Amino acid sequence: MQRKIVHIDMDAYFVSIEIRDNPALANKPVAVGGKSSRRGVLSTCNYIARQYGVSSAMPTALALKKCPDLIIVPARMEVYKETSQIIRSIFEKYTDKIEPLSLDEAYLDLSQTKLYQGSSTYVAQGIREHIYKVTGLTASAGIAPLKFVAKVASDLNKPNGQCTIAPDQILEFLKTLPLRKIPGVGKVTSVKLKGLGFETCGDIRESKENFLVNHFGKYGQVLWNRSHGIDEREVEVTRMRKSIGVERTFEYDIHNVVELETIIEGKLLPELKRRSSEYIESRGMNKLGVKVKFNDFQQTTKDIMSNEINLPLLKELVNEAVLRGHGKSVRLLGVYIGLKQPKEETLQLGLFID
Repeated sequence: MQRKIVHIDMDAYFVSIEIRDNPALANKPVAVGGKSSRRGVLSTCNYIARQYGVSSAMPTALALKKCPDLIIVPARMEVYKETSQIIRSIFEKYTDKIEPLSLDEAYLDLSQTKLYQGSSTYVAQGIREHIYKVTGLTASAGIAPLKFVAKVASDLNKPNGQCTIAPDQILEFLKTLPLRKIPGVGKVTSVKLKGLGFETCGDIRESKENFLVNHFGKYGQVLWNRSHGIDEREVEVTRMRKSIGVERTFEYDIHNVVELETIIEGKLLPELKRRSSEYIESRGMNKLGVKVKFNDFQQTTKDIMSNEINLPLLKELVNEAVLRGHGKSVRLLGVYIGLKQPKEETLQLGLFID
């Protein structure tokens, strides 16, 4: 049976909710995020703001330089979560094979759908219309037999559009696809690929598989497969959380590691324990770590195998992580744990528990 996978991605989700709930913001550049001109970071912005060069994860100060009229509103996570649950309930009317990726996007497997004479393209259209009718929000969709192609396709006709890549169109579609469009290819990998003469999936096809593996390890195999239209991953109905973390961006750079230790003990650690207690009780932890981002935006992580949250260990890890900065000050500090995979019995139970 030919797989029919749809990737649904809400359009500028957080900010679209804010505009929906406050129509006075319509037709203006709007962003959701921190208001601090020094340390604030945007979560997302609408398409009007993007025309000025504003983007998600951009520092507030830079965004305001690019767009002085930008309206920044604080995040309302409870509203976003509640709306996400409504959208999830809409998905469930069309299929029970749903893989949420975040509050605003998910994969749906429509391989066995009988709706719309089995047309996944029309089903995707129906889902998007249903979402708009119930929530007042628009969504975009990508339809393809491969997960990563569906995800790429959902971005092609944004906002409020969709794109279908049929099985016999896959290889031609990928031939000119920039490698940076493949999920997982970040800035560093993209620069390295370009340095080796690879800019499109077509370029990868002209190379040797071993060459990619030698330069990129296991991910070289992934790049080779994706460029040749190979992606056997199924839509995972249950996505198991692998880690839990807490982090904080500072108003001013911190140079003193003792001050970082104090922040871990007094602020980050209590929150980490609160967020993780239920998971540790049910699954247990296997890793403890810290994340440090320096004032030049370079970041590093340092972790160790551990079955408990241990303050002395965290202090030791943050000291080791800071040393990697060779004297650079710190703008962000985080702590996290890794979670054990559940036992087989737990997985089986999970199939019957909502």
